[in-house]
Amino acid sequence: MRKPNLITGYCAISKDTVAESDSILYTGDGTGFMEFSNAIYKKFNISYPKFYKMDNLCKLGFLSAELLLRDKKLDKKYSGEEVGIILMNSSSSLETDRHYQSSILNRENYFPSPSIFVYTLPNVVIGEICIRHKFYGEGNFFIAEKFNSSFLVNYVDQLFDSEAIECCVAGWVEFDGEDYKSIIFLIEKPDKTDVGNVNFEPAIIQSIYEKIN
Repeated sequence: MRKPNLITGYCAISKDTVAESDSILYTGDGTGFMEFSNAIYKKFNISYPKFYKMDNLCKLGFLSAELLLRDKKLDKKYSGEEVGIILMNSSSSLETDRHYQSSILNRENYFPSPSIFVYTLPNVVIGEICIRHKFYGEGNFFIAEKFNSSFLVNYVDQLFDSEAIECCVAGWVEFDGEDYKSIIFLIEKPDKTDVGNVNFEPAIIQSIYEKIN
């Protein structure tokens, strides 16, 4: 019987709070997601000018991955092809879809926005993270009614078992209005890491998800 894959870190962002594993990294002042996300970007000295062009869903996923991976030095352990990224949410890119729709509703002032249209697919979040971190492995964004821990674990484990990947960034990234929540896990094989002793199993990631506000 194979050993379970391991969670070697996670980052969660929800309700003006950033948590890494069990530590609170940053708390905002309640002024809204735009100000909150910009404050995170500046506080942690992130340098990625395209950040300011992203929609809110992309910013949420990008920041979660950035803080999760900042000290992991994955490029020293894995090639880009060996790292996969699997994300899910329940509303797809609906928040940005609404903004795009508003740009085409008024037929007298009809002005479709290409800069908004670019983000009307949720897998753009994956693309931004992959570009930033030079990941070239399996990438998929799934839509589910709610966080489905069994599906996520089974899918990621299949990728590991088939040797499609050696490492995976996986989790939930949801943004709808000012209601937002992300939790992204780093998963590695037990023989690939000497840190982390939390098994990547449905009950465990479900309990971690439910702890996040």
